[in-house]
Amino acid sequence: MTHFDLEKVDAKDLPIGKLIGILAKAQSIYFNNMLSELGINITQLHILFEVAGDSSLNQEKIASRCNTNKGSIARSIKKLEDNGFIERTIDENNRRQNIISLTEKGEITYNKSKDILKDFEDILFDNQQEKENLQIILKNLAIKMTSLNEERFDKK
Repeated sequence: MTHFDLEKVDAKDLPIGKLIGILAKAQSIYFNNMLSELGINITQLHILFEVAGDSSLNQEKIASRCNTNKGSIARSIKKLEDNGFIERTIDENNRRQNIISLTEKGEITYNKSKDILKDFEDILFDNQQEKENLQIILKNLAIKMTSLNEERFDKK
């Protein structure tokens, strides 16, 4: 659906799930194109954000926080490691686990990514209040949906 198609449809006629799907797809396309110059994709960006925010994470915690399976995270982490964005060290408390941390290249890429995100949000929102209102609504929806899935399907 193009933006021309969307402009012709009354918002009340579009299910919220459809709108969220359109937003997610459009965001993914935008970020994958913008991030390609940094040598990463949107999935890898999520990992960089998690690792930057907590230097004690292992792959299992990253998978849980990114809402994806361990295999997918393992492949993305391997690619990030091969390209010099992150490094793995053995967890001294559990030698079967690796602790993931950013390299200097990973830190630089993380910071450039934050600039891309800020520019993106500046394009989308006319003012800070509009952005904050949507953040509150989306966070509440995320909590409700996550809770619903945990209750009904035991999925985190």
